[in-house]
Amino acid sequence: MNDIARTVHQIARPHGFPSPGDFAVVESGVPSPAPGTAVVENLYWSVDPYHREMMDGDFALNEPLEGRTIGRVVASRTPGLVEGAVVFHRHGWRTHSVVRPEEARELPDFPGVPLSAHLGILGGTGLTAYVGLTRIARLQEGEDLFVSAAAGGVGTATGRLARVLGAGRLVGSAGTAAKAAYLTEHVGYDTVFNYREGPVAEQLAKAAPDGIDVFVDNVGGDHLGAAIGALRDFGRVVRIGTIGQYNTPDAPPVLFNHADVVEKSLRIEGFHVRNYRDLQEELHAFVVPQLQSGRIGLDETVVDGFGGIVEAFLGMLRGQNQGKIIVRATGAPLTAARS
Repeated sequence: MNDIARTVHQIARPHGFPSPGDFAVVESGVPSPAPGTAVVENLYWSVDPYHREMMDGDFALNEPLEGRTIGRVVASRTPGLVEGAVVFHRHGWRTHSVVRPEEARELPDFPGVPLSAHLGILGGTGLTAYVGLTRIARLQEGEDLFVSAAAGGVGTATGRLARVLGAGRLVGSAGTAAKAAYLTEHVGYDTVFNYREGPVAEQLAKAAPDGIDVFVDNVGGDHLGAAIGALRDFGRVVRIGTIGQYNTPDAPPVLFNHADVVEKSLRIEGFHVRNYRDLQEELHAFVVPQLQSGRIGLDETVVDGFGGIVEAFLGMLRGQNQGKIIVRATGAPLTAARS
């Protein structure tokens, strides 16, 4: 185990887009576990869009950031966390974390499934997509979907899961031609348009001339307005995020025909995935066999080394990733097998 621990602190509130100067890396000695706790040497870190929202006030300044993390227990003073176990916890953005048993969950070792999947399609990202499709939209076989930010972590997971669930036509939006090509060639989308190339409503009408049944929204703004216009009777909007406004809090309001919501009997519903943690095992039971058979693939952008975590986060906000962006420690194991 290394004798130096590093932790990322937020040291300033961003005005618009965050910058590297809003963060600082603090070094200290590796902590020792107090009674009832364990020290985890972290191996994989997740950087997520919701971190940007929390930077505006939820994260305390000059304190460690939090985030979804996978690590190995290296010292323990509790029977609830055995040394050598690989665990998931939320004390991230640091190389070493002190956790209590109730704050960590030991990860199963699924044969043939990389450890990183537990931060992607088997983690909060995949659970968000799964809940959105099965509990909020209640997707029916053959229904047509539109997904905004389709090349992101939730967007790719939504496409993968919707295809296995029997969705009809899958339409997505992305910010580059390369992302659009990746989504149609690898993820299972039928059509993906570049939202930078023209009005979203016009491009969506061309991509789905007969309309859509479900809109999975990660962006808000003009995507939401366009989708409401394109939804058929009894259509559903699954509101997951508003990444298009995270760095522009004074963005103009969404414009759409409010009468459509009544006349077409539309339903618009958002949710927090934290309220659906009881579905974690259900997600595993559904997705793991698909991963093992190759029917579902992993969509990941991996950044090597803890030192790249801030740039990975900023790159994600700039849309530089395809799929889930994950930071991996040098020499991190590929599976959850005990050491």
